[in-house]
Amino acid sequence: MKPLTHAALGAAFALIASAAQAQTQTTPPVGPDWSKVVVKTIDLGQRTYMLEGQGGNVTVAIGDDGIIMVDGQFAPMHDKLKAAIAALTPQPIKYLVNTHHHGDHTGGNAAFAADGATVVGHVNESALLASGSTSVTTMQVVAPVSGAALPSQTYSDALTLSVKGRSAALKHPVAAHTAGDTYVWFADANVLSTGDTVVLGRYPTIDYLNGGGINGMIAAAESYLALVNDDTRIVPGHGPLTSKARLAEYHAMLVTTRERMTKLIAEGKSLDDVYAARPFADLDAKVGGAEGPARNYIRALYIGLKG
Repeated sequence: MKPLTHAALGAAFALIASAAQAQTQTTPPVGPDWSKVVVKTIDLGQRTYMLEGQGGNVTVAIGDDGIIMVDGQFAPMHDKLKAAIAALTPQPIKYLVNTHHHGDHTGGNAAFAADGATVVGHVNESALLASGSTSVTTMQVVAPVSGAALPSQTYSDALTLSVKGRSAALKHPVAAHTAGDTYVWFADANVLSTGDTVVLGRYPTIDYLNGGGINGMIAAAESYLALVNDDTRIVPGHGPLTSKARLAEYHAMLVTTRERMTKLIAEGKSLDDVYAARPFADLDAKVGGAEGPARNYIRALYIGLKG
């Protein structure tokens, strides 16, 4: 995929950003009490772990001379994550992979880079961090970052990272959660880390302001289903560790909601009409989560499919 320039990203999404602004009331985000956040470590086997804290799920693969880490949560989580990893191994973090540009996955970049990690991400993810963006959920402007907060190593389509005794295959799913997504496959451990292209416990966020789309989300899920087997441990961007069977259900939900929204748009329904119709009411209990993410998901499908 051809990398997006800062100017191209801004031009491509300016019109839909203004449309979404009219539909959403901005609310400044409220942070947690960081002192009370506890990191939970889940052993996935083969010296591979999932860490839950505050922000996106973290995956850690331990080699003989270093660690490959996927996502670093919010900046205030650095010390807690570092301590949780130090309890597993004295090896240093050699690579920190960003699955996309959102701050609940990339906030720790600068601090982990200062510890010696090489931050790795897709070229579009780096461009979105460097140019700044608009939050698709709050419509707040997210300031640009620079220096060590940016990936120092980027790729366009695929990349393999290695430490002694371990490797990670990075791949870019096109126009899925964002324009700059990465998923990470640890073949030796049979572990897949998806970033926010897969989210459980609520409807996923499709960041149409920053290059995401439902078609790309479905294509990403289909590529994962072709890659994994019944024993694969799948680390979603948010939510519990999951399986191929649960991933298949997630994929089916994405396809069903796209079909229903396409039909409503063809019937000439406005976004307010769609909100009132509650087209996914029968899915809400199974998908889970609060009303806000469900409403955001409806908006993302409507604006993205209407074009």
